[in-house]
Amino acid sequence: MILVRNIRLPLSAGEPQAFEKALREARIPRAKVQHLGVAKLSVDARRGQPKLVYTVAVTLKNEAEEPAFAGASANVSLHSRTDFRVQRGTQKLPHRPVVCGLGPAGLFAALLLARQGYRPIVLERGPALDERVQAVEHFSATGELDPNANIQFGEGGAGTFSDGKLTTRIGDELCGLVTEVFLQHGAPAEIAWKQKPHVGTDLLRGVITSIRKEIESLGGEVHFNTALTGLEQKNGHITGIFTTDGSFACEALVFAVGHSARDTFAMLMDSGLVLECKPFSVGFRAEHLQSEIEKSLYHEAAGHPALPRGEYQLSQHVGERCVYTFCMCPGGQVVASASEEGRVVTNGMSYHARSGKNANAAVVVSVNGTDFANDPRQAIAFQRELEAKAYAAGHAAGPYAAPAENIRSFLEGQGQLHIGSVEPTYDRGVTAADLGSLLPAELADTLRAGLRAYEHKIAGYTAPDAILTGLETRTSSPVRLKREENFECTQLAGLYPCGEGAGYAGGIMSAAVDGLRVARAIISRYAPAEG
Repeated sequence: MILVRNIRLPLSAGEPQAFEKALREARIPRAKVQHLGVAKLSVDARRGQPKLVYTVAVTLKNEAEEPAFAGASANVSLHSRTDFRVQRGTQKLPHRPVVCGLGPAGLFAALLLARQGYRPIVLERGPALDERVQAVEHFSATGELDPNANIQFGEGGAGTFSDGKLTTRIGDELCGLVTEVFLQHGAPAEIAWKQKPHVGTDLLRGVITSIRKEIESLGGEVHFNTALTGLEQKNGHITGIFTTDGSFACEALVFAVGHSARDTFAMLMDSGLVLECKPFSVGFRAEHLQSEIEKSLYHEAAGHPALPRGEYQLSQHVGERCVYTFCMCPGGQVVASASEEGRVVTNGMSYHARSGKNANAAVVVSVNGTDFANDPRQAIAFQRELEAKAYAAGHAAGPYAAPAENIRSFLEGQGQLHIGSVEPTYDRGVTAADLGSLLPAELADTLRAGLRAYEHKIAGYTAPDAILTGLETRTSSPVRLKREENFECTQLAGLYPCGEGAGYAGGIMSAAVDGLRVARAIISRYAPAEG
């Protein structure tokens, strides 16, 4: 694929003009082109009349010719496809590998193992996706929570009920393979070239189910409603596992349980493994009118049909901490994401069209091990305490209703909620609360300082109608299970910590890539089990 950058056009122009200018810039004859797409579209409003600035992705009918056009100008470059190969190892693996968790990390680890003939056994504590969607919708409608079937647990993991963002900062060549797999299983073609690709929770569900079916078609087994409850070990090596559905002999276990499996983390610590604290963040979901965000970002160009939904990413250092936005969902909604009874957790999601009235994003402040005496049990207890406070603050309005407050009220410590142009989208309902009182005073004051700084970056960010809904506590895992360069657990051979829950990823793409890395390590070491 060829990328042609810095194609600048007036607002009256559109994609056809951008494509023609890109082909001229790269000196590519139209007859050679297989496909043209917009990889990036931004607005330059710095000097008078705003300009649309395109990056155009070009694929040729004969891909072998693409390198010859790269470098036609400083704006033309080649984007290479990953050539992924893995050599099987020779060490005997007595039993099939087991993958614990069917979120992005476990899903992609299992897929690669299945494609290489290892017929993995996959354990998922929650149900298959259709049943999981029913459980989530039932909770949203009634407030009756299933602790094993919710936005955190079940086929696809927490990422299933999100925006389906595939953006990442990790820069690993395996990102290309993840994108290819998504495309093979029905994701929108645009994710191959867009700079900020997203699938949307509506389309992502079908993609995940399709990948799981490929795993099964290649001899893998998926055991739903099956949680890991214990490890069997001998001479420092894992020899088996215990689950809610019986025991399995196992010498290679991919541990990809996600960031919310607190009972599983406790089991590891009770069995003698030492977990480390890692940084995570806590805060709220901020909601604004999507149209107002776009006015601030795009200025006079706001509302132009060629523009993407406006997105933002903000950060502000306040003393030793950082206040930042996370998982911004244009045209999305705030969702009830609890996985434990009597606790409120918020998250954000959007569908592929991103057509909702509101924009939402997590506004969070960082915490780390020093806040908890480097004790992972204290870090987990801190999350749970905040979630219990949020439940208590919202409960008067109904089970799992959330506390909410206008941003300006939060800045002034008033605990007031006025619903004007921004109507809260949290699906279990909201009630007015003093959000600052739910957090340690230092963290609340740090968030206030960050929000005041955001007003200088996006005009209207602290507008009177803007709303905060709390609490956001599951930004990432609070713990890490240490592993070596070969991806094996430092303390227990045969155990492979993987993905976000083990402390090695953040988001769909990085978790999927980590799953591929771990699976590659197992394949490179072992030959498939016989029989």
